Amino acid sequence: MPRIAAGDIQINYESYGHGEPLLLIMGFGLPGIAWLPVLPFLSGFRCIYFDNRGTGNSDKPERPYTIAEMADDASNLLAALEISKTKVYGISMGGMIAQELVLRHPEQVGRVVLGCTMAGGSAAVLASEEVYQKMNEAFATMPANPEHALDIMMPLLFPPEFIVKHPELKAMMLAGFKMAPPTPPESIERTRAAIVNFDAYERLPQVKCPVMIVHGDNDILVPPENASLINGRIPHAETFMIPEAGHSYGAADPVGIHQRIVSWLRKAE
Repeated sequence: MPRIAAGDIQINYESYGHGEPLLLIMGFGLPGIAWLPVLPFLSGFRCIYFDNRGTGNSDKPERPYTIAEMADDASNLLAALEISKTKVYGISMGGMIAQELVLRHPEQVGRVVLGCTMAGGSAAVLASEEVYQKMNEAFATMPANPEHALDIMMPLLFPPEFIVKHPELKAMMLAGFKMAPPTPPESIERTRAAIVNFDAYERLPQVKCPVMIVHGDNDILVPPENASLINGRIPHAETFMIPEAGHSYGAADPVGIHQRIVSWLRKAE
């Protein structure tokens, strides 16, 4: 993946496919290459995915992070690539970054998909403390023992019955984690603090571009009630709730789910 100056940091990014631009924003603690399994389903777009600050091969500034700052990173990346306007798809923390991107730089965003995310603030519905502790344990374990880390992480991302039905899932995820350097503990802490302090709830009515909210109705990491909260603040938004799907909802029906997302993204503004 090439690196490019984006504001005051170097961002590691890659492009896949051909067509109008689609900026893909990854979630907590994961590099952009985590989009790899999804890319074949996003036909008709030039998909641009990147490592958020602190992850992969992007710079890892030794100072506190904010979601707004990471949204500015995305904006600066678009400017560096001479992309004046794009469609955006963010998942989990990437959905928080996407909210800030469209709020801070509305002229750069034509349409936005907000996947398995929340608006933050006091209205947000949070996961249980046990879920957060397990996610922290998984990331702490990942550098030394990725296989054990996945044993901890997978039940947070997929319903238990889905894991039983798909024994191949762990090997695929393990191979994916080996394709990029693990996220350092310092970056995990800085990014976690950014999520805790994120709050777009009161500002969401300012969003004027088309919005699609996508969520699994069995998500224990970001409870599905958050989709309704976002929709309540953006009345023109369309909600796509996926039955019996967890946080990694795309695995439930990769072809069908992404066909619906792509069809929506292809609409004219």
